[in-house]
Amino acid sequence: MFEQCGKAELKTLLAIKPGDSISGVARKIDENRETIRRTVNRLEDAGYVRYDGGLSVVDDAVREAALAFLAAAASVSSPTISEAYVLPQFADMEFAYTAIDAVYVWTRGGYQVARDETDYPLFIAIRETDLADWECFFERFEIPTAQQRQPVGEIPGPLQVVLEPRARVDAEAVDGRPVISQSETVAFAREHYATFESALNILDRMYDDIETEADSHTTPALP
Repeated sequence: MFEQCGKAELKTLLAIKPGDSISGVARKIDENRETIRRTVNRLEDAGYVRYDGGLSVVDDAVREAALAFLAAAASVSSPTISEAYVLPQFADMEFAYTAIDAVYVWTRGGYQVARDETDYPLFIAIRETDLADWECFFERFEIPTAQQRQPVGEIPGPLQVVLEPRARVDAEAVDGRPVISQSETVAFAREHYATFESALNILDRMYDDIETEADSHTTPALP
């Protein structure tokens, strides 16, 4: 029993959605596929997980207990930036990275701007009907949320999550991370051309099927 309560086991249990593949789970939580394969085998042998054309968690009570444990641990050791990127995968609600994070995801981490380890907002688009649930979810991990980026002096730590409520969330997947479409990401980067000129050049080199040339160089403030 106790040997199934390690870091990899908790993350795997929380990341699995019915029908997921091992590769899909590994991408979600930014882990090596072979590590997750071995973890899934242990969880399956212990009876926590089954595989029938796709993965599923046998008992949701175990999943909720794992989430409660992580939330309790966050009060002792705050989530790191890399851990904060994984947390939304555990919320069991639709979301997509947007704004600065959409550029970050589509460039596969190749372009980072306007934040550092002392001031790091994450930007995610959510369904407007889930707003209160998302606020409660991040509150469990003591990560503040708002619909606009908050000044670093007004939040208790470096992390914050900027929630963008939408009527619906249409997400694409890049390296296991849900993100707004390429076209919407490029439109955002064009709108803030002075900040994202280099990012547009990166996207142009990475993808042959998108048009990144800026038609206008407006430079409104970043969100």
